[in-house]
Amino acid sequence: MSYTAPIKDMLFDIEHLARIDEIAQMPGFGDAGLDTAAAVLEECAKLTQDVIAPLNVAGDRDPSSFKDGAVRTTPGFKDAFRQYAEGGWQGLQHPVDFGGQGLPKTIGAACGEMVNSANLSFALCPLLTDGAIEALLTAGSDQLKATYLEKLVSGEWTGTMNLTEPQAGSDLALVRTRAEPQPDGSYKVFGTKI
Repeated sequence: MSYTAPIKDMLFDIEHLARIDEIAQMPGFGDAGLDTAAAVLEECAKLTQDVIAPLNVAGDRDPSSFKDGAVRTTPGFKDAFRQYAEGGWQGLQHPVDFGGQGLPKTIGAACGEMVNSANLSFALCPLLTDGAIEALLTAGSDQLKATYLEKLVSGEWTGTMNLTEPQAGSDLALVRTRAEPQPDGSYKVFGTKI
């Protein structure tokens, strides 16, 4: 399968709809104008077109599996993720304080769209990692941030999603859970969403 990133369309949107020139006026984004966006998108396109998209067929034919206590990934995914992490793509839109590049999410969203479009199976790992990073940045204690953020932002560690709704499947409206505050500030969770 081939994939061609729509860079021209993305840059039009970034320039005229998202107004990257105005974003570049905000504190911390002074170097994040249209030229930076174009350079970043060009490099992301190379990775998604040349490395990530070609793994789609392999992922369909030889998906990851768990057998005898060991996870086996689709051939090529491990090397592609190594290139993704070493290229700093996981940290593109995350704070410099934790090893990220601190670029605006406008640029990060375009790159994320390229990865998603090139190979959604591959994209789930960076996507879930971004979710874990955002959760920690938003609500994590300083101790949790210190423990996890640099390793997540660098791609050394990845985030995950753990679903525990045995009766609900994909119908999350069936989930019944409650959290009761405890004297020490923690919560005791009851139900199937744990």
